[in-house]
Amino acid sequence: MLNCNLTFLKAKLLFLLLLLTACQPLGQAPEQRWQHAVEGAYAANISNDAKFSVVSSIHHGISLWDLDNNALKYNWSQQQNSADNLVLVADIADNNSHAIIANRHDFSLWNIENGQSEGFWSITESTIRDVAVSNNGDYLLVGQSNGKVVHITIANGRRLEFLGHQEKINAVDMLPNGRIALSGSNDFVAYVWDTVSGQVIYRFNHPSRVTMVALDPKGRYAFTADSKKAANIWDLKTGKLISKLKYFNRQEVFSAVQFSPDGTQLLTGAPSRKVSIWDIATGERLTSWRVLPRDDIRPAGAVVYSVAFRDNNQVITESSSGYAELWQVNKQ
Repeated sequence: MLNCNLTFLKAKLLFLLLLLTACQPLGQAPEQRWQHAVEGAYAANISNDAKFSVVSSIHHGISLWDLDNNALKYNWSQQQNSADNLVLVADIADNNSHAIIANRHDFSLWNIENGQSEGFWSITESTIRDVAVSNNGDYLLVGQSNGKVVHITIANGRRLEFLGHQEKINAVDMLPNGRIALSGSNDFVAYVWDTVSGQVIYRFNHPSRVTMVALDPKGRYAFTADSKKAANIWDLKTGKLISKLKYFNRQEVFSAVQFSPDGTQLLTGAPSRKVSIWDIATGERLTSWRVLPRDDIRPAGAVVYSVAFRDNNQVITESSSGYAELWQVNKQ
C-alpha cells in the first residue's frame, strides 16, 4: 500500500512539473540581429542613446558600428597578437564625441566624428580593469588592479590618483562632465568622489566584492552591486538608498547596466545571457529575457557586455556571441 501511494505521489509530481513547464513562456526572440564579430567578441560598449557601439574581436580589431543603419563606421585595428593586447574594456562618451578603449596595459582615445586617434597611453605599474570617458574626450578615468583610479585631464595632462580603495578596482564610471566619479573594488566598498579634489562624497559599503557600478548620466542615481546578494540604487544628490533589486537567486551578477532616460527604470545584462528591466523606485523586476548564444558553441552561453534603451519600447544589446540584438520590450 505504501509503494502504491509513493508511486501515485511521484506520478502526481511529474504531472505538475510537466504542467508548469508547459506554462513557461518560450524564450523571446529579438526583433533584429546583426553580426558584429564573426567568432565572438571580447568586449563591447553601446552609447547611451543606442546609436553607436564599439566592439573588440580578435580578427577585426576594434570596430565602431552605426547602430541606426547597422553600418561599420570605423575599424580601429591594433596589434592583437597576444592575450595581453586584446581590448577588454571600452566606453563611449555620453554625447558620442569620443570612445576610449583599453587592453591590460594600454588605453587610447578616439574621435568618433573623424575616426582619428587623439592619444595613446601605457601603464606599467599595474593592469587596467575598467575605463570611462567624459563628453568631448576632455577627461579619462582608468581603474587599475593595484587599487588606484586615475583621472586624466586631456587639456593639460593633469593626473589625479584616487587612493581610497585598498584592493583591486572592478568597475568605474563618470558623469558626462567628468566632475564626479564612481568606483567599486574588491575591498567591499564603492566610492562616489570629486575628480577635482579627490575627496570622497559618498561611501557605499557592501558585504562582498563590489563588481559593478554605474552612474545615471543625468546625475540622479548611482548603482552598485556586489558578488553575492546586494544590488542597490542610490540617490546621487543625497546618498540615500532608493531601492534594492529584488531577485530570488542566491546571487545575481551584472555585466552591464544603464538607467533609462526618464529615470524610472534600470536595464541590466548578465554573464548568464540574461537581460532585465527593473523599476527604480521599488527594485522590482519588470521583465527579462536572454540574448541568443552563438549557434556553434556548446554549451550555449553568452555574456551580455552592454545594454541600452533605444526608446521606451526597444532595447539594444551587445554580447560575447558577437551579435547586436534589438529587442521589443513587453513589460509585464
